[in-house]
Amino acid sequence: MDEFLHKGNKIAVVGVSSDPLKWGRKVYESLKSAGFEAYPINPKHTIIGQDTCYPSLKSLPEKPDVVITVVPPGATGKIVRECKELGIGKVWMQPGSESEDAIEFCKRNNIKVICKACFVVDGLGKKESQ
Repeated sequence: MDEFLHKGNKIAVVGVSSDPLKWGRKVYESLKSAGFEAYPINPKHTIIGQDTCYPSLKSLPEKPDVVITVVPPGATGKIVRECKELGIGKVWMQPGSESEDAIEFCKRNNIKVICKACFVVDGLGKKESQ
């Protein structure tokens, strides 16, 4: 888990919402509050809070080290394929965004994957309490 939470990692959150009560936004805001360089991804928005929101991983100004998915399972499969194409080697699938297809794709393509764990509760929350 530490390789996903290394402060030097640039993290893209796919599925960031404009609604601060939704998990995509909570994950993104938690990362920023913890001092991570984070990019919001959602093709429906151009701004999240005061930050530029990007429509896709390909549109980011630099390649992220980690991608967090907060989207429906069907969309996660597309995202992990884009990660392979871009050479992104770490994916964290938020609960509810994982699919067996996406998990297996990651394993077959040497993409490190964490799933069935909430990034805020099981990731940052555990790291801060250690």
